[in-house]
Amino acid sequence: MRRRICVFTGTRAEYGLLRWVMHDIQASDDLDLQLIVSGMHLEKRYGNTYQEIEDHGFIADASVEIDLVDDSPSGVIRSMALCMEKVGDEIKRLSPDIFLVLGDRYEAFAAATAAMLRRVPIAHVHGGEATEGVIDEAIRHSITKMSHVHFVAAESFRERVVQLGERPDTVHVVGGMGVDSISRSNLLDRNELEKTIGFNFGEKSLLITFHPVTLEPETSSQQIEELLAALQEFPEIHLLFTMPNSDSGGHVIANALERFVSGRSNSVLHTSLGQTGYLSCLELVDGVVGNSSSGLLEAPSMNTGTIDIGDRQRGRLRAGSVINCEPRKDAIVESIRKLYSLEFQRIVHNIQSPYGLPGASTLIMDTLRSVDLEGILKKEFYSLDRGGVFAPPGTRVGRE
Repeated sequence: MRRRICVFTGTRAEYGLLRWVMHDIQASDDLDLQLIVSGMHLEKRYGNTYQEIEDHGFIADASVEIDLVDDSPSGVIRSMALCMEKVGDEIKRLSPDIFLVLGDRYEAFAAATAAMLRRVPIAHVHGGEATEGVIDEAIRHSITKMSHVHFVAAESFRERVVQLGERPDTVHVVGGMGVDSISRSNLLDRNELEKTIGFNFGEKSLLITFHPVTLEPETSSQQIEELLAALQEFPEIHLLFTMPNSDSGGHVIANALERFVSGRSNSVLHTSLGQTGYLSCLELVDGVVGNSSSGLLEAPSMNTGTIDIGDRQRGRLRAGSVINCEPRKDAIVESIRKLYSLEFQRIVHNIQSPYGLPGASTLIMDTLRSVDLEGILKKEFYSLDRGGVFAPPGTRVGRE
């Protein structure tokens, strides 16, 4: 009997990472792909990115609208409640064998909770990572504790998942999904890309994405103004902006970006570039600026430098091509100058990503095909003192 794998996606970035494992599941002889599309994919102001999913040959088994008009904490709570209820109903209807979810978004948390309550085994991708500046940190580890199969990007992440009490044999190191996406995407050449996105790459060009730092309330306005003030110091650089996601405070950043690009002839703001467009831009720009995870996960594999601003990504593995700086104008200006220095560019061109080699999608599909589901829902907390893999000698962890 063919095993039914239900994949949940709620954002453009997460879909970009899931695309190829979805492709491999759909193309397999013994797995059936079920797809639930939700969140920003279905919102006009976030680019109606469900259209890109359809363009890639996928048909959603369910489209779950969760009302993202209000990005205040109260609005996000209502969206999560809607997501949990509606995804729970779709899981009941679809009756999947495994529910596959990626990352650390609140939509993913709500969807995973629904799957847990429906008693469907959960497979979680990109667990064990750390982003200490945002709510995503707690969400990611919470999804880990609800999940039964874990696909992580590096050995240090495997250790962290085991530290959370998950059995080592359920944690699989597969590498970064972004690395896989880059290796399997047919990128656009410069002329085609410029026509598609309405942007001319100059002698110097930067790609900028800045999201709210959700554990620092009321800082979005100040931090985006510091970033934009720094960019004003470099009128010769062509600037390609992408919109923030639907976290609390995102509308403040979006409004500031719209005002900024309206006064500059060499700046463009896009709601979404699409996966192929975004990766193609990564290959052509001199650097990525902001606080998006793509600056750490994908940019190093494209030998593109990154300026990572503030604490949103604090705790992640980072390559030598990543410059971290405070969200202040002077620090950002200094970092941009460093990015363009010959010494730093030599480092960037010889960098290797800490997120491994391509192949994650194939490894994930093989495990989804073969994992034993008999009795998988009943999990026992794995105490480190049993194997002693991480606990110092003489340390007791867990019950005596």
